[in-house]
Amino acid sequence: MIDIRLIRENPDKVKENIRKKFQEEKLVLVDEVKKLDEEYRGLRTKADELRAQRNTISKEIGALMSQGKKDEAEKIKEEVKQIGEEIARMEEEEPRYEEEIRKRMLVIPNIIDDSVPVGKDDSENVEIERFGEKRTFDFEIPYHVDIMESFDGIDLDSARKTSGNGFYYLTGDIARLHSAILAYARDFMVNKGFTYCVPPFMIRSEVVTGVMSFKEMENMMYKIEGEDLYLIGTSEHSMIGRFIDTINEESKLPMTLTSYSPCFRKEVGAHGIEERGVYRIHQFEKQEMIVICKPEDSMDWYNKMWSYSVELFLSLNIPVRTLECCSGDLADLKVKSCDVEAWSPRQEKYFEVCSCSNLGDAQARRLKIRVKGENGNYLPHTLNNTVVAPPRMLIAFLENNYNADGSVDIPEALQPYLGGQKKIVRK
Repeated sequence: MIDIRLIRENPDKVKENIRKKFQEEKLVLVDEVKKLDEEYRGLRTKADELRAQRNTISKEIGALMSQGKKDEAEKIKEEVKQIGEEIARMEEEEPRYEEEIRKRMLVIPNIIDDSVPVGKDDSENVEIERFGEKRTFDFEIPYHVDIMESFDGIDLDSARKTSGNGFYYLTGDIARLHSAILAYARDFMVNKGFTYCVPPFMIRSEVVTGVMSFKEMENMMYKIEGEDLYLIGTSEHSMIGRFIDTINEESKLPMTLTSYSPCFRKEVGAHGIEERGVYRIHQFEKQEMIVICKPEDSMDWYNKMWSYSVELFLSLNIPVRTLECCSGDLADLKVKSCDVEAWSPRQEKYFEVCSCSNLGDAQARRLKIRVKGENGNYLPHTLNNTVVAPPRMLIAFLENNYNADGSVDIPEALQPYLGGQKKIVRK
């Protein structure tokens, strides 16, 4: 959510930003907010004037009564009563104005960074840089589910019976590999100075609307029936929500946190849930990184965060590239975002494994997260990035470390998390 002062002082900038995001249907909201805000502030000014008038007149009542001018005092009392009724009516109007303004402000997109390329959708995202040497294979690499099944490591049929498409059972070495990658990612981030956290896996609606746009919420979140609770789609949601309505000491910034959680997603609007795959699924586990920092430091942290993902994937022998998200592909709260994509030697293309985002002060404004600085309170910036999200990243891991005999090499960095095991072999 942007600062309403921007609409008051520079509505054209807000409209131009909306055009860059190809959301012309939202242009009318800027004018509506501007008009409602003017009426709201006019109402509050008038109410303040009436309160001052009532106070002044009320002082005359005692003087008139002491002078025996009871009739005049009664007239003034009636006038004070009428003023009080008018003030009460105005006070009843104020929440309605506040709600109407907030409702519109929540769907006006955040101001994107000047460096963001303008484009309609993800087909116009821009490659930034490639990292790592692509391994040359002189044999065919099987589909990722076939690799997992060769280790007796996945059971999709049983999961369909218990839960439907988009779920899975991981077993044996594949399950161990899954957990080892998460543990390695946890320690990788701890060694970068991040504090490890395990957050709640359900959050209230006020937190949901504080951390994401309505469109994201509808497409992602599972609602707990009969309760004001949602299953989280990523631990970022509850991690940022942890600081709702708080004033934090500036000396504690930056707050650098890495969190583990299961994630639950409806995947509405996706290109279908695969029956034989774990690329797009309803439930998975993820290690996340979150930073809350001073506004002037947020772009430096943004670049550090995506670089950590690159470093981690390269340590697991997985080539990657970074892709700048264009304006039309940015969620409404985001100022700037890039994807880290892993190389799939079977498909000979890259696919998304991490998403790094700078949300500016949008989440902090929605959730009333403030920092106590030398010159008063201010809103910090919030950022998030995926460390790893298996089982999707297992696709890249298995393909890039696959051998002709069907075994899979375990990179040196990961071996301590698998009891020193250097490779896994077929059952």
